[in-house]
Amino acid sequence: MHVIGFCRFSYPAEGGFQVEHSSVAARMAYLYAPERMEERFRHFETLCLPGLRAQTDGDFTFLILVGAAMPDRWMQRLLALVEGFPQAVVVPRTPGPHRQVCQEVINAARDMGQPCLQFRHDDDDAVAVDFVATLRAAARDCAALTARHRLVGFDWNRGYIGRPDAQGIRAEECVTPYWGVAQAMAVQPGARQTIMNFGHARINQFMPTVTFTDTAMYVRGHNDHNDSRQKKHVKPVSLPRLDAAGEALFRSRFAIDADHIRRVFA
Repeated sequence: MHVIGFCRFSYPAEGGFQVEHSSVAARMAYLYAPERMEERFRHFETLCLPGLRAQTDGDFTFLILVGAAMPDRWMQRLLALVEGFPQAVVVPRTPGPHRQVCQEVINAARDMGQPCLQFRHDDDDAVAVDFVATLRAAARDCAALTARHRLVGFDWNRGYIGRPDAQGIRAEECVTPYWGVAQAMAVQPGARQTIMNFGHARINQFMPTVTFTDTAMYVRGHNDHNDSRQKKHVKPVSLPRLDAAGEALFRSRFAIDADHIRRVFA
């Protein structure tokens, strides 16, 4: 099946954010602020892209939704980062209703007469290098289930929460279900709803889901500009520094290179 990954990179949607803004213009000013964009690019370069580039199964499409009015300096930087990554497709769109725009972009990239697998991915998260291959295997194992249901969710709940900085990576293993990273959905032919039509934490309220806990499949990026961390009640997370063995594990499992992180964040 066609595998489609979907990432919003500072797209100024109407809705879709936990942080509220008075207007689209105010949202764009917030999203494109230099300090925030620098952090997003550093995480995108060091956490998000390496594991996707290194997938053992490279037969997938990775859609990157951006604002059509993204300042040229940021657009050119984004295009430079995905150069040589043929699976990446940058899709500029004007501001619009969040779920509607995401649905339109994903469906435009697929053959509606064929089934597909879709996964959501934030620009500061990572998946393991065998995520696409493992997703295909899970869909094959659950063929009877996916044949009976228009939509079936898949969730890998074991991974890490990680924070990169100039000294390397702070990270800790965790098991968190329906966190929105390493989360996917099998979609039957003709079904127009996409993985972005459902809140990641509530996807199991709308379809059967299958959960896997056997191996670490993600790194959930932790940073000062996480949308989910902008509310006052959210407490900081204290993470231990990875030692040499931990850095080696991140390199082999997620293609995340601590030396690369140190250079980018220095």
